[in-house]
Amino acid sequence: MSINLTLLIVMGVLYACGIYLILERSLTRVLLGLMLLANATNILILSTGGYAGLAPLFDKETNPEAYNDPLPQALILTSIVISFAVTAFMLGIIYRTWVLARQDEIQDDLEDVRVAKTPSFDAEDDAIVPLETSEFAITPASPASKDRPDATETPNTASTREGGSA
Repeated sequence: MSINLTLLIVMGVLYACGIYLILERSLTRVLLGLMLLANATNILILSTGGYAGLAPLFDKETNPEAYNDPLPQALILTSIVISFAVTAFMLGIIYRTWVLARQDEIQDDLEDVRVAKTPSFDAEDDAIVPLETSEFAITPASPASKDRPDATETPNTASTREGGSA
């Protein structure tokens, strides 16, 4: 399979421009970025299809290797339908925000600004946690039973054995 360098360069430029436009705050630019990403994906699927061959119609005299693979063509058609649906949805969102707010840019939320100003260090979350966090520490019953892990007792069983109440 031969790789077409022109298609790869065009695909890379479309992906780069699409990602750049998606990161903008304008909804129209986000829509254009999504459309560029969809077209770059179509070119990617097209380039994976290999050489152009005969139409995939069965004929007894034609060698099977001469046929073109129909799967990339079906995937491109599916991608076109999905990108059309996403474009229509985004156009609806853009129209609705223009009708309600008369602006295309997404504004900062007050909660986003507050979260951005908080420091990243949290004393409770970033504190050092001891190895044993249980309040019921397991202690050996006697010095001779240190070798046997099953002969351990908790503070509750030790107090009841010595005559205390549980």
